[in-house]
Parts: sequence; structure tokens; C-alpha cells
Amino acid sequence: MKNVSDVKDCFGCGVCATACPKSTIFIKLNKNGFYEPKVDESRCIDCAICRNICSFINPGLSLENPKTASYASWSNNDNIRLQASSGGVGFEVGRYLIGKGYKACGVRYNVEKRRAEHYIADNIEDYKASIGSKYIQSYTFEAFKTINLKEKHVVTGTPCQIDSFRRYVKKFRKEDNFVLVDFFCHGVPSMWMWYNYLHINQPKVDGLCSVTWRNKRTGWHDSWAMNLQGKTKEVYSLMSKGDLFYRLFLGDWCMNPACVKDCKFKYRASSADIRIGDLWGNTYKDDEKGVSAAIAFTEKGNQILRKLERCTLRSHPFEVVAEGQMKHNAENALLYPVIKALLNRSQRHSQAMWDLLTKVKFYLSIPSILKYKIKQILGK
Repeated sequence: MKNVSDVKDCFGCGVCATACPKSTIFIKLNKNGFYEPKVDESRCIDCAICRNICSFINPGLSLENPKTASYASWSNNDNIRLQASSGGVGFEVGRYLIGKGYKACGVRYNVEKRRAEHYIADNIEDYKASIGSKYIQSYTFEAFKTINLKEKHVVTGTPCQIDSFRRYVKKFRKEDNFVLVDFFCHGVPSMWMWYNYLHINQPKVDGLCSVTWRNKRTGWHDSWAMNLQGKTKEVYSLMSKGDLFYRLFLGDWCMNPACVKDCKFKYRASSADIRIGDLWGNTYKDDEKGVSAAIAFTEKGNQILRKLERCTLRSHPFEVVAEGQMKHNAENALLYPVIKALLNRSQRHSQAMWDLLTKVKFYLSIPSILKYKIKQILGK
């Protein structure tokens, strides 16, 4: 086998399709609502590039000899910091590099296509659409395919996307043209869940204009909020108040199988030049504006962070900066097969199926609570 036609339930990074010289690979949602490659075998030339750069089927990381420098950081622009999920450093890295002649490949939400998608910005105003977390799987193919390897780019993505992308640019000896940024990642939920969440909530607003996953209206530490904004109405739903998206996502009820079984990028494992995220933990527990974890794994990444004049940067040990971040892969919730079956059956927006999920949302937390209590008892 010299292509990825046998790859199923993978990370869905889309880099294989990007690198294919004959454009024989397409990225589509599979039966469970996750992106994976589909190969037109009649046009494949057996070059095996797709397999060589695939993070899913190749062991280990593509970054060799990482050197860690870790910081707490935030944008000095209060408006950027307010819009960002944490401290806004991800945007400030892109802003700095755009000023140095780079193009920036980030992620925005496309209301019409109901998806998070990578896109290319060559100016700061266009790059603002990338501010904030998007807790669904991003579609990479169209943006990645337009990247000219001879030009300078900063590319931000999930750790698996960035690992495959580094393999890709190393393959063609263009690594020096790229700055790669990833983030602490929980995993990605099924797009069937997202479509149905929209189906039940979108009618409550008068023409959906924007979607944000994190909002600091009630402070940074209670910013896990879904905000669907219409022309004059909105849906604002907090995780702390039982929002069903977060209950299903962070409760691990509908995770990509690869995120559960095959993720190799937790904690300090990264192929990026820079990793960002929320700096949870005791050090900044009283800060409600938002603080970013910013970790450099290469000297290139460290030099960029230290040149961010629009940011405050404070050095801390890695353990402080990564406090509260996952050290191990997520585990499927106990009734994962049941929820998976319901979501798969509801992909045509069956109101009855989604109503059932809504009615049992309290009970979704019971297995996790029981598991936590059992661990407490065993610990004592």
C-alpha cells in the first residue's frame, strides 16, 4: 500500500491531501462525523508522499531535540486580550510575523458552511478572524493547498496538524520558511454533534452572524460559553450552567477515536516552534482578564516570543505554565457507544434524537462523577 486509502479514524489533519502531487486525495467527513482522507485510486501514482508525512501512521514526533522555554504572557492591547480565549498571544505572534513579511494561516469559523476552517491572511485586519478557540475539528485542505512552500508562513493548528505539516515541509526542505504554532489540545468532537447543536439553537437567533466558543463576559475562569450571535438576538450558554455542547465535548461523549487512542502530543510533546494555551493553575488564579501559556520548543520560537513588544512576557518553569493541562489522553465516557449511535442517527437533524440528548444531559455527567468518587475512595 503506497497511499493512505487504508487509513481510517485518523487525526484528519488533511496534510496528505495537501501534499499529493496529483490531487488524488480528498478530505471528507466519515460516518461518525470526523474528517478523513478518501483516495481516487485511478489517479494515484504510488509516490507514497502521503504516507511519509502522515503523523497518524508514523511513530514519534517530527521535531527533533526540542529545547523548552516557558512563559506566562498576555497582549498589552486590552481589546485583543478580551476577545482572545486566554491572553491573546497567539494573535500577537501572527501580528508580529505579518509585520515581518510572513503570511498567516489561522482558523476562522465559516457561518455558511458551518465549520471551522483554516485560511490565509496577509494583513493584520484579516487575521483578527482567527482570534479565539474553536472547539471543533478544522477543515484544512483548501487553505493548506494554497500555501506556497517558497514563501514565509506562520501556521497555527492542532498538534497533530502541525506534526504532519512539519513532516511535509521537511520532506521538501522548506522548514526554514515556516513558523509552526500549536496549542494544548483536549481533542475534537464529532461534527454531527456540532450540526445538531446548531440545529436546535440557530432558530433562536434572527440570522446567525457569528459563533464564539469562549467569552469573558463572566470572567476568564468562567469563560466556557457558547455564543451564537444573530442580528439582534443571541444564544449565550455557559458550561457552568449545563451547556450541552460542553457537556458532550469535555465529558468525552463524542470524541474522535484517534484523540482517545492515538494522540501523542499531550503536555510537553509537540512538533511546533511555539505552543500556546490557557495558563490555568494557582499562579494566576485571581486574574480574570486571561493569561496565555507560551512555550517555545525551538530557538526560533523562543526568539519570536522574546521579540513580542506588544506582549507582557514572564518566565516560569514549565510545570507552572502547563499546570492544569492534560498529561494523558482523554478516555471515552462509559456510555460513549450510546451517544455515538444517537449522534450518527441524528445527522439528518432528527429533532427527536436531539431532544433525547437534551433531556438526558444531566445524566451524562453521572458516570464521570461516579468514576471520580471511586478514585477518591480508593485513594483514601
